[in-house]
Amino acid sequence: MRFPFHRRLTPAFSLFLLAAVTASAQVSGGSGGSAVPFLIIPPNARSGGMGEVGTGISKDINATFYNVGGLAYQKHTQVSLTYSKWLPQFNADLHYSYLNGATYVEDLNGTINGHLIFLDLGEFQQTFETGQQGAKFRSLEFAIGAGYSSMVGEDVGVGVQARYIQSNLSSVTVGNEKPGIGRSVAFDIGALWTPKTDWGMPEDFLNIGGNFANIGPKIHYVDVTQADPLPTTLRLGLGLHLLEDEFNDLTFAIDMTKLLVNRPSIDEVDPVPKSLFTAWGNGKGVEWSMGMEYWYEQLVALRAGYFTETTAGGNRRFFTFGAGLRYDMYGFDFSYINTIEEAHPLANTLRFTFVVDFDYGTK
Repeated sequence: MRFPFHRRLTPAFSLFLLAAVTASAQVSGGSGGSAVPFLIIPPNARSGGMGEVGTGISKDINATFYNVGGLAYQKHTQVSLTYSKWLPQFNADLHYSYLNGATYVEDLNGTINGHLIFLDLGEFQQTFETGQQGAKFRSLEFAIGAGYSSMVGEDVGVGVQARYIQSNLSSVTVGNEKPGIGRSVAFDIGALWTPKTDWGMPEDFLNIGGNFANIGPKIHYVDVTQADPLPTTLRLGLGLHLLEDEFNDLTFAIDMTKLLVNRPSIDEVDPVPKSLFTAWGNGKGVEWSMGMEYWYEQLVALRAGYFTETTAGGNRRFFTFGAGLRYDMYGFDFSYINTIEEAHPLANTLRFTFVVDFDYGTK
């Protein structure tokens, strides 16, 4: 990422500009004035191919992001890694990775997980207002967390997880000015309900999920009085397992996501928990996703979906497509975003996910 007028910027304003570009451009959803929006980039290529759904269908390693309650249904060990070159239309030097793992622990009667989110923002050149160049520095953001999920009944899974967040926008200093590094912590809580039905459909036909994510204190870089909120979100999802036989498997899902951040003015931010209620009136950060997934013999998957959001939230609309392959304990998924606008920053975004299921033969 390079700014054509960067030579005329003071170091302090360069840091501000970098933060603004990061906040407005990184995310798959409108940030609504929140910081570290890399936390709400949907990481998984399976869900990415289905329009970014996942809250009501994730019962495996994907649940780490979409609904930690879904991990309660996993009774084995999985590891996955997702990679994407983010915002390819900007020709930005942004690289996004999401590493996570989960395993069932019988003594704990539940599943534990760990995850690492990493966004490389690229290398920057410090330039003073005189035109003199200073040090080069690399900007990056990451979060590391862990969680626990368990069944609280025959058909309800719940989970909670926490993460440490660090955003290194600038590591250089000028005089008494602090480096542009922000830190915070956050936690998620989620639940997934799969009621038993007798409707002549697959046993897990109906799935209803909900997840609160990134609940935590505000984050600041240089001035604590200019702290910004985390991108606290609510996800609600419905999954319908429509068909399952010897050769075919078909699933439909729909998600609603709401960013629970509210700024009554540019200098005012509603704190949590107040924002959990006041954010509903601003119309920002409201997203709808829907998608379908078809498996043939649990070997090859085809996926398609649609994503839309409110005008106040950014008015983005795009179709997604994806595919998956499974062989023995290994799985590979990829997804592709096809935007209606040719110049959309997410156009032609590809995500790749590699999954290893260590207990494939014993499930």
